[in-house]
Amino acid sequence: MTYPVYAAFPGRILIVGFGSIGQGVLPLILRHIGITPDRITIVTAEQAGQQEAVDLGVSFICEPLVRDNYRRVIEPLLGAGDFLLNLSVDVSSVALIQLCWERGALYLDTCMEPWAGGYTDTSVPAGERTNYAMRAEALRLREGNEHAPTAVMTHGANPGMVSHLVKQAMLNLAADAQMDIVEPVTRQQWAQLACDLGVQVIHVAERDTQVPSQPKRTNEFVNTWSVDGFVSEGAQPAELGWGSHEKGLPADGRRHPQADAAAIYLMQPGAATRVRTWAPLAGCFHGFLITHAEAISITDYYTLREGDAVVYRPTCHYAYHPSDSAVVSVHEFAGRNWRVQDSKRILMDEIVSGIDELGVLLGRKDAPAYWYGSQLSIDEARRLAPYNNATSLQVTSSVLSGMIWAIENPRCGLVEPDEMDFRRNMEICRPYLGEVVGAYTDWTPLTDRQSLFAEDIDTSDAWQFRNVRV
Repeated sequence: MTYPVYAAFPGRILIVGFGSIGQGVLPLILRHIGITPDRITIVTAEQAGQQEAVDLGVSFICEPLVRDNYRRVIEPLLGAGDFLLNLSVDVSSVALIQLCWERGALYLDTCMEPWAGGYTDTSVPAGERTNYAMRAEALRLREGNEHAPTAVMTHGANPGMVSHLVKQAMLNLAADAQMDIVEPVTRQQWAQLACDLGVQVIHVAERDTQVPSQPKRTNEFVNTWSVDGFVSEGAQPAELGWGSHEKGLPADGRRHPQADAAAIYLMQPGAATRVRTWAPLAGCFHGFLITHAEAISITDYYTLREGDAVVYRPTCHYAYHPSDSAVVSVHEFAGRNWRVQDSKRILMDEIVSGIDELGVLLGRKDAPAYWYGSQLSIDEARRLAPYNNATSLQVTSSVLSGMIWAIENPRCGLVEPDEMDFRRNMEICRPYLGEVVGAYTDWTPLTDRQSLFAEDIDTSDAWQFRNVRV
């Protein structure tokens, strides 16, 4: 089969980290970016994936990157016009972005990472272990670097692709309502459209139903993507963008010291926090409120101000129900007082059925909610690309699209997904997402809440976070 080459790339590509996402994206890079395998090098902490790299003709270096050696390892492999794709855990994103700018290279990652322990060191105050704090540190790099080599921050499926889904979802809502609009261009225009549509909350609502042939064993963490990545973000404080419609801070909620902070955090881990949400095939379900960068960047991007006053801002957070094997793994992880299991397994070839249903749910006051996103089955994922499951392919296709956008827009400095061309990214991702659907629902967090137990709910406004939280 002939695949489209979206961008020719004359430089070298350095992939840092080669877990399930690195292994899954490498074939897509070779399909769709004009580069030969001899100009790609992998630097990773583990031997996993080495045979795949060798089979594809790609150089493979197994050496963990730490503060003391990352420059020595990377500098000979990275120069002007090259691209560093960061898919690692426990390697500082800020340090790698700064090094890329020194070397004149492009950059993309799927999440903001500190050096090892930066998110889980409980001697550090909770507010300093949040994605809000990490994002703020990265955004401070922008000053004076507005035309530096493009560094795309947090562009996987989520964070990343979901920001593009939000924009398309809002255009769909406007078209269905027969609103006479010109497609927004600026963030102010997008925020005004969200306000006009009455969007109060944006859930990144994901339900993974992939099932393995071999059940989870005791003292084993099983997941459909990086175990280390999930454990790291699941152990961070639960975190969400905080909307202007919210009436009161949760009892365990904390604000950041910045006067105009777009997010709050809770004094408990995301893997111990559940929220109510909805997706078309799954119906209503409980998901983990895992901290993610998009919860902050989306809320920030869609903020409307009059002078210094915030007049509109949506609440945004992740609502993640991973595979049932991963749910049991999280339960065991929590029971061990957040000490990760001794054995780890990423599900790939042993998956026998299931889908990953990943999209955005836009909750509106006095109007049906709207979900828009990808429904990708394991069978379809295997047909579309090697070395992927349904979860990883949603991520790797978005990594690919972000890389191509950076190659096409090479001097943009630090960029978040919300600031990118959503149509170009979706054009590249779309063939790998299975069914992409939009669906309205009358479901709200108050639906069917007539239970045996009295609940502290706000019936005047269904989309208050106090109603969403379990």
